[in-house]
Amino acid sequence: MKLRHAMVCSSNQNRSMEAHSLLKRQGFDVSSYGTGAHVKLPGPSLREPNVYEFGTPYKHMYDDLRRKDPELYKRNGILPMLKRNSSVKTAPQRWQENAADGCFDVVFTFEEKVFDMVIEDLNNREHKLMKSVLIINLDVKDNHEEAAIGAKLALDLCQELEAVDCWEDAIDDIVAAFEKQHKRKLVYSISFY
Repeated sequence: MKLRHAMVCSSNQNRSMEAHSLLKRQGFDVSSYGTGAHVKLPGPSLREPNVYEFGTPYKHMYDDLRRKDPELYKRNGILPMLKRNSSVKTAPQRWQENAADGCFDVVFTFEEKVFDMVIEDLNNREHKLMKSVLIINLDVKDNHEEAAIGAKLALDLCQELEAVDCWEDAIDDIVAAFEKQHKRKLVYSISFY
């Protein structure tokens, strides 16, 4: 079964892009998005984040931060992350503006507030097709190490979903087995397009 997957975090930078990159390399039909109002990257202090609009190319962010403080942004992993991101796609995209991208079968979120925003957005859309979509939340801390672990877990789950004839019939068993094996709690919901 060939499913369309979406990976969603707040800024479409770290967690969703790590998973997007890994799934893409494994041959999955995958896209990624953020749900925030803006794209935020760490700055010189917590009170001084770097803020960009969705649609700003990753390469532009890379060049901007390299110009501001190359040592800081190399040391904290932001420059390598942006380089990886630009090899996957051009720019961060906002989930709430993705309707033109078509329907997804599975939407992965990596924090509960993003999960809630995706469900709210899907519920507010006009349901033309009544095609079901599975939304799964796997809480992942927003750092580079946890994003890599979260991406592997998302890949495992996507492989399980791809292996069954009908995910609607198998989802409870797949989630129970995943939670037991990985000692990670999942939250999931089914919505419609």
